[in-house]
Amino acid sequence: MAKIIDGKKEAAAIRAQIKSQIDKITIQQTEKVNLDVILVGHNPASEVYVRLKEKACAEVGIVSCKHTPPTDIALKDLLLLVDQLNEDSNVNGILLQLPLPSHLNISKVLDRIDPIKDVDGFHPINVGLLSQNQAKLLPCTPAGCVELLDRYNIPIQGKHAVIVGRSNIVGKPLATMLLHRNATVSICHSKTVDLAAITLQADILVTALGIPEMIKAGMVKEGAVVIDVGINRVENQLVGDVAFAEVAEKASWITPVPGGVGPMTIAMLLSNTLTAYRLQQTKS
Repeated sequence: MAKIIDGKKEAAAIRAQIKSQIDKITIQQTEKVNLDVILVGHNPASEVYVRLKEKACAEVGIVSCKHTPPTDIALKDLLLLVDQLNEDSNVNGILLQLPLPSHLNISKVLDRIDPIKDVDGFHPINVGLLSQNQAKLLPCTPAGCVELLDRYNIPIQGKHAVIVGRSNIVGKPLATMLLHRNATVSICHSKTVDLAAITLQADILVTALGIPEMIKAGMVKEGAVVIDVGINRVENQLVGDVAFAEVAEKASWITPVPGGVGPMTIAMLLSNTLTAYRLQQTKS
């Protein structure tokens, strides 16, 4: 039976560390660390995520400001808001809550954010730095996955890591991070032929599909470490991409949903905001 990788507990420990560091900044420099969030329209799921982020910011002492332009905002006006936040020296981090309404070009908005304030790590400059293993601001969910492996002393070097999902938000950056840690990495996706044949090779299996309980026990190697990034709502219940009960019988370690990767994503966002603040202090 698999042991549980408790993201909720580890995220709480990280928040405590961040709070201690921010308290020192506030006392020594009488300054605040600021995160500005842009939430376009009224997507219920996005509103929930933003509230969780605001709560986490308040806990650690980060000042959070929310901007809520209407759903029908024009691209030029949204870009103008980003420009204003870029130019505001009191703003340390800018987070664009996704998804955006369909008429808005996500890439154009993300590319407009100052790379040194890009707490999601999505700007092309930060993506390029990640590919060179020089990034200071890492995408939050992949960073949270690697942090969990490290905190549970789960070896990465020399292991075969299989990632199911190739998004720019999780799959691709996580593959790069694991490569930098000397894992052998395979990426699977919707066009992969005989998915189970590849997932069965995984020492570390990461799922980021958005398909409820798609990964069954027969797709998992005995003793594998399973990191479930998926969050899916089924009949008012949150479930992952992994059929937890049956896969837990074969895995050595597994993340639950909820309480696994999700809390770590927010913890890494807070960490990135503090890092962005320090980078801006150094620059000035």
